[in-house]
Amino acid sequence: MPAFRFEALDANGKTVNGLVDADNAKAARAQLRAQALVPLQVDAVMVQGGGKSGASRQLFQRRVFNPTALSIWTRQLAGLVVAGLPLERALTALADEAEDPRQSELVAHLRAEVNAGSPFARALSSSPREFDEVYCGVVAAGEQSGQLGTVLDKLATDLEEQQALKSKLIGATLYPAIVSVFAVVIVVALLVFVVPQVAQVFSSSKRALPMLTQFMLGLSAFMQNWGWLLGLLLVAGGAGLAVALRNEDFRQRFDAGWLELPVIGRLSRGYNAARFAGTLAMLAGSGVPILKALQAAAETLSNRAMRADAMDALVQVREGAPLASALAAKKRFPGLLSMFARLGEQTGQLPQMLQRAAQQLSTEVQRKALAIATVLEPLLIVSMGLVVMLIVMSVMMPIMQMNTWVK
Repeated sequence: MPAFRFEALDANGKTVNGLVDADNAKAARAQLRAQALVPLQVDAVMVQGGGKSGASRQLFQRRVFNPTALSIWTRQLAGLVVAGLPLERALTALADEAEDPRQSELVAHLRAEVNAGSPFARALSSSPREFDEVYCGVVAAGEQSGQLGTVLDKLATDLEEQQALKSKLIGATLYPAIVSVFAVVIVVALLVFVVPQVAQVFSSSKRALPMLTQFMLGLSAFMQNWGWLLGLLLVAGGAGLAVALRNEDFRQRFDAGWLELPVIGRLSRGYNAARFAGTLAMLAGSGVPILKALQAAAETLSNRAMRADAMDALVQVREGAPLASALAAKKRFPGLLSMFARLGEQTGQLPQMLQRAAQQLSTEVQRKALAIATVLEPLLIVSMGLVVMLIVMSVMMPIMQMNTWVK
């Protein structure tokens, strides 16, 4: 049953806005009149992901739920369901309390689908831009097991842990990135605007300038004459790489090479393995069959090479191999993951062991990222200072040399 957004007048002549569930716009107006309201405008709530026009509009429209908002909304829904509130009433409460009109409309659409008899997971799948396959799969498992509230609570916890890990990684790399950008801007500004002024002062002198000054003057001339071309080449190279990464084979080779990098590769491997283990643990603990859980967990991997390894492991498990052996054969996954998977299979506590593996991998990634950021910050500052010092020395050396000539 679709939802309709309405604007109407009450008995006192005041404007009333809200949402109503009805089979069509005519039935919605009839419901409003039955409530002593005079309908002014009744519009159907647009369903996300439906139709080509809807898809084209979403290219230029932000998502209703960002990762943080989705985890908060899931936690609120879990709390209401665990408290014994029926799902339809819980969705009604969340739709009424939503501050964002788009969020209110989305939740109203979900409520309308549930009222019409659709399972909650199917209602969520009608908005794939907001709720991915993993989210819908976990909810479906909760509905089938009759423990929707508990499963939603686990899902909210998993979303919060993923967001916390991502936030810590971004926080660890943000300061070095800002320092690097400012360092490049300052050096380019000195070469383009400051060094040429110094060159004009010494242009009339017929004496040979120091080698460092000549080098800086040549570098400055290059930046003035060909800096635009260098910038254009960098932009074109970035655009070309972005286009090439759309090719699945090239993307897989690129991601495989990325994992071989000394420091960044290990961080990427640990981050993807932690996310894979956490998602697999949540799905398996919620009652999702292991093959379906493996496929869904593999889809969450951003690294295409590790995703291909996970799909190969899925094939081996389907053929009868233990999960630990299938993961151990894939060297891109840390050995810690296969070790905990083996312990889980031997003790019959696979979800718990996978969750422990995810926690340890996440902790290790955070520790390494913070250690790298701690070392990188002073190195960037010292490097920037050295570059600025060389530029200043290239300016001061001719001045000192002129003083010697005068004496």
